[in-house]
Amino acid sequence: METCKISSLYNLSETLAAELFQGLTYPWEALPKISAFICRLGESLDPEKYERRGEQIWIARNAKVAPTASINGPAIIDEEAEIRHCAFIRGNAIVGKGAVVGNSTELKNVVLFNKVQVPHYNYVGDSILGYKSHMGAGSITSNVKSDKTLVVVKDRGQEMATGLKKFGAMLGDEVEVGCNSVLNPGTVAGRNSNIYPLSMVRGVVPAKSIYKQKNDIVEKQNEV
Repeated sequence: METCKISSLYNLSETLAAELFQGLTYPWEALPKISAFICRLGESLDPEKYERRGEQIWIARNAKVAPTASINGPAIIDEEAEIRHCAFIRGNAIVGKGAVVGNSTELKNVVLFNKVQVPHYNYVGDSILGYKSHMGAGSITSNVKSDKTLVVVKDRGQEMATGLKKFGAMLGDEVEVGCNSVLNPGTVAGRNSNIYPLSMVRGVVPAKSIYKQKNDIVEKQNEV
């Protein structure tokens, strides 16, 4: 499962949370550690650049936060991020530099790398979104299986137990998710992959590929 490794999915220089992933092999191993990490990191942030607002909430002074947004801690909003009208951050969230959390978007237990966009009616829970990844309007992560069993990551006949009941999606750098798609529990999308609108995704999408439907995943052409 090489595609699923942190080293295959993410450029760790594009997140304030790089230290969170140290010593880990797969990104979902970081999910139970996000809350405690935010609390430690927040205390070390430069108060000239980050303002502490409420309980365990740190917001960069040059970030744009709509007055109608709701932010619960622990949370860090990095520099030049934009939190738009009626966004709901439930806690355990790191929003990267220049990232956009849009109208009526909900976040919970997530790391958004720099310049991630979740701009319109998205739900992102128990997930990690890589640099410049983008979720189209209405696309969501489903983070709990309907039978409430532990999530298993599946990739072309291979299976890996995660030990997690809640696990949404791991999106690599520069992944594009089409509008109104559902990323089912245990989804991993490799770097530079594209997911068609209205898709129901489960398992591993290879890097530099286009997901059209379950049995129709093609390699991108002319990719370096």
